[in-house]
Amino acid sequence: MREIVGRKKEIKLLKGTLLSDRSELVVVYGRRRVGKTFLLRKTFEKQIEFEITGMFEGNLADQLENFTNEIRVRTNKPETKRPKKWIEAFVLLQHYIEQLPKRGKKVIFIDEFPWIATQRSKFLMAFENFWNSYATKRDDLIVVICGSAASYMVQKIIKNRGGLHNRISTKIRLQPFTLGETQQFLKSRNINYTQYDILQLYMAIGGIPHYLEHVQRGLSIAQNIDQLCFEKNGPLNDEFNQLFASLFDNSERHIIIIKALAKVRQGVTRKKLIDSTKITSGGDFSRKLAELIESGFISESTYYQKKTKQTLYRLSDEYTLFYLKFIEPNKHTGPGTWTNLFTSQSYTSWSGFSFETICLKHIQNIKKGLKIEGIMSSNNSWFNENAQIDLLIDREDRVINLCEIKFTQAPFEITKSYHKNLLNKINAFKLDTETNKNIFLTMLTTAGIKQNKYSLEIVESELTSACLFKD
Repeated sequence: MREIVGRKKEIKLLKGTLLSDRSELVVVYGRRRVGKTFLLRKTFEKQIEFEITGMFEGNLADQLENFTNEIRVRTNKPETKRPKKWIEAFVLLQHYIEQLPKRGKKVIFIDEFPWIATQRSKFLMAFENFWNSYATKRDDLIVVICGSAASYMVQKIIKNRGGLHNRISTKIRLQPFTLGETQQFLKSRNINYTQYDILQLYMAIGGIPHYLEHVQRGLSIAQNIDQLCFEKNGPLNDEFNQLFASLFDNSERHIIIIKALAKVRQGVTRKKLIDSTKITSGGDFSRKLAELIESGFISESTYYQKKTKQTLYRLSDEYTLFYLKFIEPNKHTGPGTWTNLFTSQSYTSWSGFSFETICLKHIQNIKKGLKIEGIMSSNNSWFNENAQIDLLIDREDRVINLCEIKFTQAPFEITKSYHKNLLNKINAFKLDTETNKNIFLTMLTTAGIKQNKYSLEIVESELTSACLFKD
């Protein structure tokens, strides 16, 4: 079994539960394929005493049979009858736990919890009863609830107002790999790409471990993307449809919101998003938007000076962006599709936007690169009818970094016209916000900037994408 890459914070939290003097209720959630099950199995490999995984679209009988089979195997009692109700199933689990050795923590791992909790099954009620009437009376259990369906995990478990209210001791939302973790993961498989190439790969499939496992050593980035995304039986050729169906009930409106955002380069306000989707503003829209944010598909950028109505929403999941822009329209063009597409002007302009989105996810790396991680600051967007700034860092030491982000293979050159554009943007920001703070223009590029009189005059600080790869 391969070793865990990254996940240091999460491992520390999980291992901390082994040292406590009480039973622990642990909740782990995150999008499909992000590595939740692997992390838990690897961390608790010596302590797991019971493990079941919910069956996608299984009915009550299917789920109960699955549960009972695990009991049969663990107890070596194949004659154990399947219970008719979950309350009875948890009694079976209690009897099994009673037979385990008394020493040490024992992990009860329930994976894909939302899939087990079918309508009218009363599974959640039975689980709450198991936790409150049995597990809490012991000091040696770690009960782990894991699920991909963020909407269920947040609304029914984390925000539970019933039997699990304030019962969760450890909560982990597992995120995709960062760029640095992606580089580590590839190296652990003896795949050594340049950071520029890793960025190109990340733009297409993001930091999802399961996707990265399919990257083949000895193939170029273009060849790998071709094989993964554009060949008829490629593992990511149709992942989009499976992804949303497995995460959300009635995912049609989630997809409408996603597709509306995919058409907008730099994010939109809530009002414009409602207008473009034709979904009525209200509780249902707000809930679906919140679910997409919680699942990591959409990011929200607070407007400078906290004007709530100007908050920008953007599609931030790399694979989803890539699928809608390139895979879906080119599904039937055959082998070699990406080796032709990635040299097109369409990809060049799209990659600039995608790089911006990746930078926004690595804001702490940017602050470390600027050596301002110890200064209190906030990250915001700003725009008016004449200009837009996707990332500004408003610092407590009376400085605002206005960040310009450029994805190029060669050093970026600030020309006379671009210099004028930058000056106009800075002046528009000063005029609109009436700030009295110092404005520092920061260039964040893939290959640095070419020094000339314009760069020397206007750029206060410069970073390259190398800073995004550092832990």
